[in-house]
Amino acid sequence: MAEVLVYVDHVDGAVRKPTLELLTLARRIGEPVAVALGNGAGDTVATLAEHGAVKVLTHEAAEYADYLVVPKVDALQAAHEAVSPAAVLVSSSAEGKEIAARLALRLGSGIITDAVDLEAGDEGPVATQSVFAASYTTKSRVSKGTPVITVKPNSAAVEAAPAAGAVESLSVTFSEQATGTKVTGRTPRESTGRPELTEAAIVVSGGRGVNGAENFSIIEALADSLGAAVGASRAAVDAGWYPHTNQVGQTGKSVSPQLYIANGISGAIQHRAGMQTSKTIVAVNKDAEAPIFELVDFGVVGDLFDVVPQLTEEIKTRKG
Repeated sequence: MAEVLVYVDHVDGAVRKPTLELLTLARRIGEPVAVALGNGAGDTVATLAEHGAVKVLTHEAAEYADYLVVPKVDALQAAHEAVSPAAVLVSSSAEGKEIAARLALRLGSGIITDAVDLEAGDEGPVATQSVFAASYTTKSRVSKGTPVITVKPNSAAVEAAPAAGAVESLSVTFSEQATGTKVTGRTPRESTGRPELTEAAIVVSGGRGVNGAENFSIIEALADSLGAAVGASRAAVDAGWYPHTNQVGQTGKSVSPQLYIANGISGAIQHRAGMQTSKTIVAVNKDAEAPIFELVDFGVVGDLFDVVPQLTEEIKTRKG
């Protein structure tokens, strides 16, 4: 069976959930070969093997932390030359898509971004994408070179599938471009204790109807009762009620959780583009004609200041 390269997104050896999802998808089209780079790469092996990696290529070097994406592209190119894979899978983060695009250019290969599903085909992997603000679903495949595919988080369930996880050291020669852009400083993000927005299984968002930064505590309380991430519409972000890092939409982040709860959000196309692929969508809005109700699975016509606190208390009661 052909091997499939999976780029490992990890933090000092702690593998992030989207990588485990990639391993699930990789097993559909071949044998997963994980590529773990940077500090803590060796510490990822046990987790990767538990989730299906038949082989783990590791390389630790200061360049991965000290410079931007090019060293990682150099390493993936070296891994491609060593393995000759059937495909290369990368998570659809901002960095992941840049890595994938640069790699595809170097390989002279086609690229598919933001896939939401992956299956084996007679002429190579077939990717499913949601396009035109999730109004259409398309199936496509790369027709030239090794397919480079980025996959949106929450597109597949994480499945344990113990494999050999044989460790091999990857030989990497960094290009001249690798040291072209140096990281001069880092500021740790203030932790909220909530999951990362793009990776969360549940997202609770607030929009213009929240009517002020001080009222986002209602949204946060519901999110915390569910163990969810907090999102915001562009209107709420532009008004300064919530940070831009939490914006969901075409000019913000795209999410695809199991459950998305929209509160006081009208459902303009810009917002829908960022959340329409959510598995189950619930909306609370006092305007029965709001466009958001066109795509929801469950809708509540009512004032969020009445509905959301009641929902939060009911959840706490059932959990308690």
